[in-house]
Amino acid sequence: MSADTTSFNHPSFGRMTPDRVIVFDTTLRDGEQSPGFSMNLAEKLRMAEALANLGVDVIEAGFPVASKGDFESVNEIAKNTKGSVICALARSGGAKDITAAGEALAPAERKRIHNFISTSPLHMKYKLRMEPETVLELITSGNAAARNLTDDVEWSAEDGSRTEPDFLCRCVEAAIKAGATTINIPDTVGYATPEDMEKIFSMLRQRVPGADQVIFSAHNHNDLGLAVANTLASIRGGARQVECTINGIGERAGNAALEEIVMALRTRHDQYPFTTGIHTEGLLKVSRMLATITSFDVQPNKAIVGRNAFAHESGIHQDGVLKNAATYEIMTPESVGWTRSSLVMGKHSGRAAFRDKLKVLGYEGMDETRLNEAFTRFKDLADRKKVVYDDDIIALVDDEARDHDRIRFGALSLKSISGQPSEVDLELSVDGKAIEAKATGNGPVDAAFNALRKAFPHEARLALFSVGAVTEGTDAQARTTVRLEEAGKMVDGQGADADTVVSAVRAYVHALNKLLVKRARTEPEALTA
Repeated sequence: MSADTTSFNHPSFGRMTPDRVIVFDTTLRDGEQSPGFSMNLAEKLRMAEALANLGVDVIEAGFPVASKGDFESVNEIAKNTKGSVICALARSGGAKDITAAGEALAPAERKRIHNFISTSPLHMKYKLRMEPETVLELITSGNAAARNLTDDVEWSAEDGSRTEPDFLCRCVEAAIKAGATTINIPDTVGYATPEDMEKIFSMLRQRVPGADQVIFSAHNHNDLGLAVANTLASIRGGARQVECTINGIGERAGNAALEEIVMALRTRHDQYPFTTGIHTEGLLKVSRMLATITSFDVQPNKAIVGRNAFAHESGIHQDGVLKNAATYEIMTPESVGWTRSSLVMGKHSGRAAFRDKLKVLGYEGMDETRLNEAFTRFKDLADRKKVVYDDDIIALVDDEARDHDRIRFGALSLKSISGQPSEVDLELSVDGKAIEAKATGNGPVDAAFNALRKAFPHEARLALFSVGAVTEGTDAQARTTVRLEEAGKMVDGQGADADTVVSAVRAYVHALNKLLVKRARTEPEALTA
């Protein structure tokens, strides 16, 4: 099954062994395109550092030509993130794209320009409105331009899985001749099956001149739920780079999940005798960090990092696990970062114990200001709750760790009598200035949101409002999710508090802050023939 990828020296990775798989993470680029997701600069830097510490080989930091904010985030990640190759996206036919990518990546220790263009008949006719020969010319000029700026150049055939095989071979050959060192064949719309992807990579390696001088890469979307299976099949076909995201986030149904690919290779080494550089014990920590930043919880039954991934309710299963964990667990929880420790904290727990608990839960490196704020909220929660569980601490720390802080929640007072409108007095801080607002509404949450609109006027529409409990019991903290929509842009916010109305306001404020970030985003100019 092993493919010989050792016949040339890759500009970033040197001479690779046949069993080595490069992990290319696109959480900060493709993942951030998920509806409702957005990250500000500070959050992108935190995620980039976490990905580098996890052992990710290539971090795709963004699309510099898209906006000033995207350029700045790629540039700052290039300056500050060490260890991983930092990659920027550009279109093959966009001279401005490639120039912007090169400039943004200039400070990076190791850098890559990733250029792409559509190659399927459908995309060329209706999206690009270009003839195949024009696309081939742009592949040549785009990769040559990128190679003038860095030795590490990747080229992608957008909608590659639906591209005619003969034309795909011509495109790949053109990219290699123009200097590309990695060739990516994406299943852009999640249409392919594992058999398709294995066949495509096998065909390209056999037919294209110079195929033994590049790394082939797989980038699969999950529209049919096959992204991870297609990625593993691509490796069988000879791909030695996998493009993926933490938690599988991404447009529509998302991308192949990094944690699932890596653990499949590790757990089923008999079927897939390949290795990665990922430190798997850090998977849960990075998964939780991303969920906090995006306000998008991982589904409970999500493989590897879902809270039920190692839970057993069936009596037969529990009995088997107690006798020998291998009866129902194919990997250890500790191998991906779970801990069986769930020490209870209370109102008498001090700052040192709180700090130690955060370390156990994977929260290291918090600045003192946010640590103090989280500890204050913990003590307040401990006064009101009989038992403070790990999940309670995670919820309140996540709430304080968010970096969207132009608008900050201050205080809230509420008067609510059944059968009468509720009244709310709200205090906010907007860019450091205290603002108060009063409002009434059909219930306490409606009144609180009306007060928010008075304190910070906006036209965004409330598209989703969801409340859940962090733990069991009537004194459990509420975790609220709010989705706002404005001019086609969607953002999700999340908040947690023992008071459900305060939780809702925190979530709305978080969503508003994310909306302010997203308002500054623009789309790059369309390519023309």
